Amino acid sequence: MARSLPVLILQTGDAPEEVSQANGNYDRMFLAAAGLRPEQAAVVHLPSGDRPQEPGAYGGVLITGSSAMVTDRLPWSEFAAGWLRQAMAERVPIFGVCYGHQLLAYAMGGEVDYHPGGMELGTLDIELLPAAGQDPLLASLTQGFPVNLIHSQTVLTPPPEAVVLARSQRDPHQILRYGENTITVQFHPEFTAEVMHGFLRSMTEEQPERELELARVGTGISGTPQSRDLMATFVNRYILRKGS
Repeated sequence: MARSLPVLILQTGDAPEEVSQANGNYDRMFLAAAGLRPEQAAVVHLPSGDRPQEPGAYGGVLITGSSAMVTDRLPWSEFAAGWLRQAMAERVPIFGVCYGHQLLAYAMGGEVDYHPGGMELGTLDIELLPAAGQDPLLASLTQGFPVNLIHSQTVLTPPPEAVVLARSQRDPHQILRYGENTITVQFHPEFTAEVMHGFLRSMTEEQPERELELARVGTGISGTPQSRDLMATFVNRYILRKGS
């Protein structure tokens, strides 16, 4: 039997030290959330100078979050945007998270910039839109479910070919679908409650003047099992080709 192509984890940044020491960096979080073994994946850390092979070398792509901003147009990010356009043209399955959500929208002609209402942070509910009822990945989910969010930039205008599948109270573009095998999400399916609390502690150390505000956010943090299942379901359906 021919060996399956590896799943590319396109790593666009690093978790804060406190978070990564306790939970691993983004690549490990993605492996856990996607239900992948390390030998099934290839990790490419873009900011440190790593570059992926041609898109056809991978069975699919998972794009992580980052503390960078898409609008900074850093050289590694601009390279990734061009590489993702090629991957889209070759119909390679892609699942993007947070920065990955914004990066693919930017790459495909959408508008990304700072959220006009400021950072969206915490465990918050998203609402599935009518189009999600016919979507093979989302149709079995409830009308809304909680997700873990931490982002300053957002997709202001999706690309013309993107279908909006979910929104939050403050962000109208929480899930985008591109064609039959590409989904991106603004939230973090890979973040457990422990990871979110680690981020809040790190933010409090950096911005002690926000201690009370961040403590209030922390009281609402929870696990998000429906959100977490999305990545594993996507990987099984569109990359590993398991299940229907």
